[in-house]
Amino acid sequence: MAPSRRDIQLTRITGHSLGSSDAENEEMEGVRLLDSYDDDEENAHFLSKIEGGSGDSVLKKIQVGITGMTCAACSNAVEGALMSVNGVFKASVALLQNRADVVFDPNLIKEEDIKEAIEDAGFEAEILADPVTAGTKTTLVGQFTIGGMTCAACVNSVEGILKDLPGVKRAVVALATSLGEVEYDPNLINKDDIITAIEDAGFEGSLVQSNQQDKLLLRVDGVLNELDAQVLEGILTRLNGVRQFRVDSLSGELDVVFDPEVVNSRTLVDDIEGEGYGKFKLRVMSPYERLTSKDTGEASKMFRRFICSLSLAIPLFCIQVICPYIAALNNVLVWRCGPFMMSDWFKWGLVSIIQFVIGKRFYVAAWRALRNGSTNMDVLVALGTSASYFYSVGALLYGAVTGFWSPTYFDASAMLITFVLLGKYLESLAKGKTSDAMKKLVQLTPATAVLLIEGKGEKFVGEREIDALLIQPGDSLKVVPGGKIPADGVVVWGSSYVNESMVTGESVPVSKEVGSPVIGGTINTHGALHIKATKVGSDAVLSQIISLVETAQMSKAPIQQFADYVASIFVPVVVTLSLITLVGWSIAGAVGGYPEEWIPENGTHFVFSLMFSISVVVIACPCALGLATPTAVMVATGVGATNGVLIKGGDALEKAHKLKYIIFDKTGTLTQGKATVTTAKVFSEMDRGEFLTLVASAEASSEHPLAKAIVDYASQFHSTDESAEDGRESQNSGWLLDTSDFSALPGKGIQCLVNNRMILVGNRKLMSENSITIPDHVDKFVGELEESARTGVIVAYNSELVGVMGIADPLKREAPMVVELLRRMGVRSIMVTGDNWRTARAVAKEVGIEDVRAEVMPAGKAEVVRSLQKDGSTVGMVGDGINDSPALAAADVGMAIGAGTDVAIEAADYVLMRNNLEDVIIAIDLSRKTLTRIRMNYVFAMAYNVVSIPIAAGVFFPLLRVQLPPWAAGACMALSSVSVVCSSLLLRRYKKPSLNTIMANE
Repeated sequence: MAPSRRDIQLTRITGHSLGSSDAENEEMEGVRLLDSYDDDEENAHFLSKIEGGSGDSVLKKIQVGITGMTCAACSNAVEGALMSVNGVFKASVALLQNRADVVFDPNLIKEEDIKEAIEDAGFEAEILADPVTAGTKTTLVGQFTIGGMTCAACVNSVEGILKDLPGVKRAVVALATSLGEVEYDPNLINKDDIITAIEDAGFEGSLVQSNQQDKLLLRVDGVLNELDAQVLEGILTRLNGVRQFRVDSLSGELDVVFDPEVVNSRTLVDDIEGEGYGKFKLRVMSPYERLTSKDTGEASKMFRRFICSLSLAIPLFCIQVICPYIAALNNVLVWRCGPFMMSDWFKWGLVSIIQFVIGKRFYVAAWRALRNGSTNMDVLVALGTSASYFYSVGALLYGAVTGFWSPTYFDASAMLITFVLLGKYLESLAKGKTSDAMKKLVQLTPATAVLLIEGKGEKFVGEREIDALLIQPGDSLKVVPGGKIPADGVVVWGSSYVNESMVTGESVPVSKEVGSPVIGGTINTHGALHIKATKVGSDAVLSQIISLVETAQMSKAPIQQFADYVASIFVPVVVTLSLITLVGWSIAGAVGGYPEEWIPENGTHFVFSLMFSISVVVIACPCALGLATPTAVMVATGVGATNGVLIKGGDALEKAHKLKYIIFDKTGTLTQGKATVTTAKVFSEMDRGEFLTLVASAEASSEHPLAKAIVDYASQFHSTDESAEDGRESQNSGWLLDTSDFSALPGKGIQCLVNNRMILVGNRKLMSENSITIPDHVDKFVGELEESARTGVIVAYNSELVGVMGIADPLKREAPMVVELLRRMGVRSIMVTGDNWRTARAVAKEVGIEDVRAEVMPAGKAEVVRSLQKDGSTVGMVGDGINDSPALAAADVGMAIGAGTDVAIEAADYVLMRNNLEDVIIAIDLSRKTLTRIRMNYVFAMAYNVVSIPIAAGVFFPLLRVQLPPWAAGACMALSSVSVVCSSLLLRRYKKPSLNTIMANE
């Protein structure tokens, strides 16, 4: 039974990117809704004009609502009427949506002319709002699975085709994951056009996910037949807010596009289940679940093809090798039936099925690749097997006509296809293992959650289990002991300990009380908790981690450019070598260059040469080269994620291995970032309590770590007021004073008005700029603080120096060891900080850093990076704050501490999730091991081709009498890519480095 496909437009879409894209090229019962663009040159011309990039005039696109169309003849009539209007460039009429998309030249006609043309054809027309100006997203980003890619040439072919599509802004294709990421304009092209382009290129395509926030993919239990599908369609038709849907009764999948301003996802699912009176049970499908099922399906499909081919190849082998030694069977096989023996008929029939039924995919993929101007492994397989098959058929027909029976090589074709399919099956299994880390991350999120139902007075009156993907921000959720926290949120009731090792890497559970933040996917180990969801979907921490890993796996390392270039010329070179082999051996045979006994019985010089030529074609393998880099990058990014190091791309992974300098920020990077006040000394007649009140009041508006330390210290001094426990209750604390005109001065301190008098809190530079005199004994006291690795904060009030506070920020326990490890790895450490020179030198001495740059403004940190890059050195930067983001962006490799700010994390290439400096070592060491593995993969792949092609061409045959049969060459070709993937999988055994291992490797 064919799947039921319905694509019904229930409400007019005037301000929605998905509605204006997904609905455009769907089909319902054979009715074409919108025409596609067939001519590439026309597409390019159309795109350039509609974007205003071409010469004299700019085309305009509008949507027209049409009333009165009842069938395909009506839509054709409207389309014909529009195309007859001078100035209309393109007209596409959607019957089911009662809409037309019209592209026209506004210099020749007006919108009213288009409306009149439709009305003259007998229909009512209305110009709809421009979907772009209606507040929609101008582009969408979609991920598509691309099945059938075998090498870098396939990747280049698909990327080139996608980039040439009108409306596609960006396209990136990854071989290892069989994924493509496409950024496109939904007003010019939709997902179905992209999938069609992928399939036209000879590959299998399907949408995994996009960044549309108003689409649900549901698995429906209860759809058993076409009638059930129609019932479900009827329910969806009646629901408010449903814009578009599609039901597939075979797979049990339901795509729903809805208006988020009318209905949310959970209400929509509840309404569908309620209207179905319990017949339908809906479950939201994660895009990663879809992807995993497709990976499994691809391996299963390849395994079935291999088994089918093997089941036919085994009888063929028996006929060729075993049956001649069994008299009864041999008598049947040598019995002549018509012009041929029965053995010939059997072999011809079996191989034809393998060649053209099971091996059809090679022909289809090869033809589409050639049609698109590219070549790949399928071309080589199709050439080799076709040469063997058609020669054998020709030999049989020639023997039937002349009586001269030459040997046939049907078995070579059959065994070649069988071994290639085996290799592709093993390769798909191995490639699946490279994404194990991603799958583990996805599985961290629970499938369901317990929603607490609120009644009157904000009291909970019940609870229900819901799909975790249907959680909305603000939902109250219950988490039982031992359960996984379903979403990022805040504890609103209860206390417990939560294992956050999947994010922080710390195995010790963290105490959670009311007000404590929690992360989705972490494990509640002790008591029950009620949490309020704050971040769901793509905003959640775990989703962002998965997204970073996924983006890294999609990216290409620069070293892969070598493989891309080789792949682009590989197949033509191999075919040329094959022809040279054929011609060379044939000429040598014709002139008596080798003895006749080398030729098989009843064979000819041409047949002898052809077998060498076929072996050359099928043994050469571009797949291994294409998989060398992406599989290693994929495994490495997964390993990094499991070790708390998120790598944003192959480029960053490659650059980190050649770091010469690495710059460290001080506060929060080398130090713990948890500053504490160790000294508070008053140098005036002011009371100590009054002094602390003034300073804390001024610093209460600052977000600097030192400010928090000062407020906390003052809070403890005023501990009689319990509400001041965290030192941040501002004016409600009772003892804090009103402030005004607050100003933070980067690299200096802060200033504001307290009691209408100016207070300055900062360093010597701030005091000097405001003409505040620092007495010698105060300067000496500050110097002593700084020499003991503490920061001296000077306070001036009403133009007079009133006191000094000493603040210590302890070093991270691992900091000295990390600096030593970097030194042994050949990386020079530099500390750059905005703190004063004395404190900076004291901290640097403790940690073991010799090169120190102090009193550096945020912009100056980026200048330090650029100065080190002038001689071509690769420079890394490790930081955590907003002031580090310019330097992180300027560095060749930026590493952001995971506990730092979002801005710093966004600017960095690596994210160190655990806030542990040991991860810097892991990042560099993993990069080096990955690059070593990639080089080994390339050496192996190149060496394989360099050695195997001469053997297949018969270069060593005169000396060793070794001839590689085509089927054996096919087996070698298939297994070469498997071996490269398995080589990359060895990175899964990566162990974090230690001082002993680095010293041993010196």
